Amino acid sequence: MASYRQRMRAAGLRPVQIWAPDSRAPDFIEKCHRQARAVAIHDPAGDEIMQFVASMYEWPED
Repeated sequence: MASYRQRMRAAGLRPVQIWAPDSRAPDFIEKCHRQARAVAIHDPAGDEIMQFVASMYEWPED
């Protein structure tokens, strides 16, 4: 791993740590739905955004 990092740095890159939501968390889906509803309600383009999201992903039935 050290040699890999050394090669990457030599190529002009640096490591960056990114924290992302844990999609395995029990409340992940509920948080996604809540945030999507907030966008739809508060953003003038919310309906258009939600239509785009819906067209990209087939939502499971609850």
